[in-house]
Amino acid sequence: MAKACRAVAVVAVASAAFAAPAFAEFSLSGYWDEVMAEDLEARGPGPALGDYLGIPINDAARLRGDTWNASYQELPERQCVPHNSFYGWHAIGAARIWETTDLDTQKIIKLNTFILWNGLREIWMDGRPHPPETAPHTWQGFSTGRWEGDVLVVRTTHLKSGHITRNGIVFSDKAVMEERFFVHGDFLNHVQMLTDPVYLTEPFVRTDLLIRRPKTLLVHLPCRPSVEVPREKGVVPHNDFHDTSGSVAFARKFNLPLAAVRGGAETALPEFMDSPAAKVLAGTDQPAAKK
Repeated sequence: MAKACRAVAVVAVASAAFAAPAFAEFSLSGYWDEVMAEDLEARGPGPALGDYLGIPINDAARLRGDTWNASYQELPERQCVPHNSFYGWHAIGAARIWETTDLDTQKIIKLNTFILWNGLREIWMDGRPHPPETAPHTWQGFSTGRWEGDVLVVRTTHLKSGHITRNGIVFSDKAVMEERFFVHGDFLNHVQMLTDPVYLTEPFVRTDLLIRRPKTLLVHLPCRPSVEVPREKGVVPHNDFHDTSGSVAFARKFNLPLAAVRGGAETALPEFMDSPAAKVLAGTDQPAAKK
């Protein structure tokens, strides 16, 4: 009788082991379309010059943003630079995700993502360590993933310096990105947290929402640089240092305090509107209108 009970127990445990998922309750594999309901103008035509509102930048990042000129993108050596893996998710129209597995064990070795204007990215799931700090940096960086329950957590290092927004706000090559992917039915919530000791005073958090599709428009777009605007050799489009005209114009257009559009961690908080800096409109000594 005891042997029979033990046998039943062993079978029950084995059955439970086979029934339980090895990693998570879902798969990210498939085609995904961006739900462009958040930050549409910034992600489409691009943000206004000098609009840094809500981004936890420091003075160095602000100064670099002020010197940025949109014609910089016309330079042949810049035309084919892909979106980095931080900005790429926020700018996409479509993405494909698929798994690479070990043929013998069927364990997932890596997740692959292909994003329009972003290219191929590999997320290693086999427990390998990140390379040393001196290893080459790339636009996609080096990514490793792990499951925390039904949430995929991804850590990315070794990123080349790239843009946070398409108006001159950038992160350095010392930045580290952490992502979380949540699936709810046919929707994918994607949360990014970017930490940068050079240009950010605290982590910058951004979210995206995608919807699963049976198929989506996703093609490789080759880039062939050309001279769009003839310039003398060595000329790089730029603004002068401390040129805040973009911020002033944006603030005046929307009747905002200049301190708000200049960015900083405090501008992302509701209580900022009660601060003295938020009481003065751009270019005037008049108090900001109450909402």
